[in-house]
Amino acid sequence: MPTISGVFDVKISPETLSDTAAQSGLGRLSLDKRYHGALDARAQGEMLSARAAVSGSAGYVALERVEGTLDGRHGSFYLQHSGSMTRGAPALSVTVVPDTGTEQLQGLSGSLAIRIEEGKHYYDFTYDLTEAP
Repeated sequence: MPTISGVFDVKISPETLSDTAAQSGLGRLSLDKRYHGALDARAQGEMLSARAAVSGSAGYVALERVEGTLDGRHGSFYLQHSGSMTRGAPALSVTVVPDTGTEQLQGLSGSLAIRIEEGKHYYDFTYDLTEAP
């Protein structure tokens, strides 16, 4: 399975929650991303987060729809995020939602790792592109 790497820009904006969710302490954010490199795409998504009473501990889930080109193949797909921070130690899983690839990205599977270095966001995307069922 090939792995591609590149940079991405992200804009995160707070969004309104339902009264019930707001009272429970959840946070809601919108994501607007631009991936550069072998993944040349735009993405929009939504994130829900929760902070613990213990400093440095939190969790989030998110979905984002990615549309553009992957190694020259055009289409779209969804990424599913599940992240946690335990007293400052991060854990993150970002995977392609099965069977969400469209057009030339049908059959796409894989996982994406995110690195933040000196305020800049980087991705490493390991993927497989098999024939659609």
